[in-house]
Amino acid sequence: MKKVLFVALLVAFFVSPFMAFGQTKVGDTKGFEPPKPKLEYLGKWTVELIAPVWELGQTSDLGKRRIIPITGGYFEGPNIKGKILNNGADWQIVTKDGLAIIDTRYLLQTDDGEYIYLQTKGYRFGPPDVLAKVGKGEVVDPNLYYFRVTMQFETSSKKYDYLNRHIGIAFAMRLGNAVVYDAYLVK
Repeated sequence: MKKVLFVALLVAFFVSPFMAFGQTKVGDTKGFEPPKPKLEYLGKWTVELIAPVWELGQTSDLGKRRIIPITGGYFEGPNIKGKILNNGADWQIVTKDGLAIIDTRYLLQTDDGEYIYLQTKGYRFGPPDVLAKVGKGEVVDPNLYYFRVTMQFETSSKKYDYLNRHIGIAFAMRLGNAVVYDAYLVK
């Protein structure tokens, strides 16, 4: 009898904390739903790429590394306006099937003198014939290929501090010497 009582106490002591007596079932939302995304227009970005591209070749199994210098540009929206400084690049990888994995880092300077570090990550892909035209610098209907990036901001500016806590997304098009995109904050 003492052994049975001892085993029962051990089970109660060690197992019961892991049992969900009266607790909510895993995944029970209690009627709530995850928020639906809301987009707030941030502005139009024109990123200048007026410098030679560095082709590093096949650096990994993933694909060919290219470094595309960002030489300047500008951005303008309802609450923000400024220039893109000549100091960044896209550390891009292109896979065998033509997928461009975008990885940019560059510095913005607003018209009121504030600095904002911007990093984008995303993808550009489409039919081979369309991507060949884009690669030659031809202006191609951006609806014929996919070019999307996420945007992550970093600034010490009090005015633009809200950017530190929001993710942006952008819908882009590649021109011969620039990338143009419309940017939105995800609210």
